[in-house]
Amino acid sequence: MNCKNKRTLFATLACVVGLICLQSAAAQSAAPLTSKELVTLVYQLPKHPELRDELVADIRKRGISFPLTDGMRSLVATKSGNDSLLRRTLEEAERRRVNPTVSTLPPEAEANELLERARAATLAAADAMPDFIVKQLIKRSRAYGNTNNWQPQDNLTIAVAYRANAGEQYKVLAVNGVPRAQETTQKRDYSKDVDPGTTSSGVEYISAVADVFKTQSDTKFKLVDTDLIQGRHTLVFEYEVSRDLSQLTLRAGEAEPAVVGSRGRIWIDRELNRVLRFEQIATEVPPDYPIRAASTLIDYEWIAISENKFLLPTHSEILLTNVGRGVTVQSRNEIRFRGYQKFGAELKVIDEIDEKDFPPEKPEKP
Repeated sequence: MNCKNKRTLFATLACVVGLICLQSAAAQSAAPLTSKELVTLVYQLPKHPELRDELVADIRKRGISFPLTDGMRSLVATKSGNDSLLRRTLEEAERRRVNPTVSTLPPEAEANELLERARAATLAAADAMPDFIVKQLIKRSRAYGNTNNWQPQDNLTIAVAYRANAGEQYKVLAVNGVPRAQETTQKRDYSKDVDPGTTSSGVEYISAVADVFKTQSDTKFKLVDTDLIQGRHTLVFEYEVSRDLSQLTLRAGEAEPAVVGSRGRIWIDRELNRVLRFEQIATEVPPDYPIRAASTLIDYEWIAISENKFLLPTHSEILLTNVGRGVTVQSRNEIRFRGYQKFGAELKVIDEIDEKDFPPEKPEKP
């Protein structure tokens, strides 16, 4: 065999070996994650938190090959800082492992049909909101720097009167369980009636979700996962709205309001076509604005008012990061909505904020 033929043979063998290696690597990357692989990846998170998104994408793509034990849940929570996105992705991967039919992503066309039904249902609901009153139980806390080392600030009890043609009116009922004077009036902004800190804006009820679905927002949606919310099977979509088309506005003290972009996720009930959970994260925030980061997470449930049921918020969490005079301060509002009633009823301080209204502290990344 001459040198030329030998070189050709070696080149052919090298190509074959390379192809086999590539096929083996591809097969391995497509196979479900093993517990050993997951543990290896999770141990990298404390030093490299930016790897979380890659890990989430890998779990969604490959799934898991092992039962998700309490020990594994605890390890993931510890190494990820109790990251909610990673936790929910793992739980759904476990449901998909046990019952692939229920938790399999639908074809793109089917997902888009659900998205359009949810758009129509949400915009219709926004135009048919009932007039109601509700009590907000707000637990405010703050942390310095970017530590997430939350320290209690205060507990507020706020009466909210909502009318479709007038928006929200707020009245401070109590601070730290101490009732406020009866002459306290309702107003659109109660921030001056309490110590400085984050206050509610009213977007929780439906307006923020509706804005995302409006055609003028030109929202970009992407199906990413399935999930179980309140026992309901949902599809999870990521979304993004550019700043120039956004309705999201940040307000910080005496500073001028700033319009920002947004991104986040929505969880849509596969049968009822409604959003059961909504996440909104501010993007394109002006670099010199006092608020540097802002996010909201809202859970919705069906509430009966005057013998009719409406999808209304029952819990929300607002996170803000402010910078002033060189000091970074994080603030968190955890809000429980209690006692929805038909508009016109009188809200009284019946049960002030109790620890049963707020679960034990479990620091969780949005």
